[in-house]
Amino acid sequence: MLDVSSPPVSRRERERLARRRAMLEAALAVFGEKGFEGATLDEVAERAEFGKGTLYNYFPGGKDELYLALFDEYVVTGMETVIAEAFEDPDEVTTVEGARRSFRRMIAGLIDHFETNRSVLLLFLREGHRLGTDPAVVIRFAERFERVFHGVAVQVERATAAGTLRDLPARPVAHLLMGNVRGYLMANLMAGADCPAGGSLAPLPDPDEAADFITTVLFDGLLADPDRPAAGRA
Repeated sequence: MLDVSSPPVSRRERERLARRRAMLEAALAVFGEKGFEGATLDEVAERAEFGKGTLYNYFPGGKDELYLALFDEYVVTGMETVIAEAFEDPDEVTTVEGARRSFRRMIAGLIDHFETNRSVLLLFLREGHRLGTDPAVVIRFAERFERVFHGVAVQVERATAAGTLRDLPARPVAHLLMGNVRGYLMANLMAGADCPAGGSLAPLPDPDEAADFITTVLFDGLLADPDRPAAGRA
């Protein structure tokens, strides 16, 4: 079906967005190779095949603005898109199976997003502390993440109101869901790395298996039979 809800993007705007995307991809590559401190705008401009002046036209704040733009587009906007697509049908969470399916789709989508954009995740893990001392930047990061957590919390509230999730505070549940995904991603980055005690960390399951695992633990718990008393208890 043709979507007529928004006007078509002009050729000029498409070209502007394409140039901006090329600059961000060049910045990601150069930051990844040289580190944030070691990278220069000249190198980014050369990699993007634009003049340095053109780069400043798009990112007047230079390297700092490029870094934050990468965070916004590859991290925050990417997660928001995944969450929106996972809960595209607002009525799906009103049934138990539908809620499980929607949240599982969100988990799988987030894992796939960061597996696809692994270089971005590595960049922010390695370089994030460099801008974390600026209060304005810290607030900006917090505001962006708040948008993401709010999007998840809204879905938790909707499912709770429908009786398909237990009546628990929505925001802590949203943080728990996202925290489990983050834990998988961090462990996955370390898989195969050398361990101080020798050997290497065991490889983790693929993203699809990981999504099933996280969903099972979160929705079914760890007890084999929740009605059975714990060992050693009457």
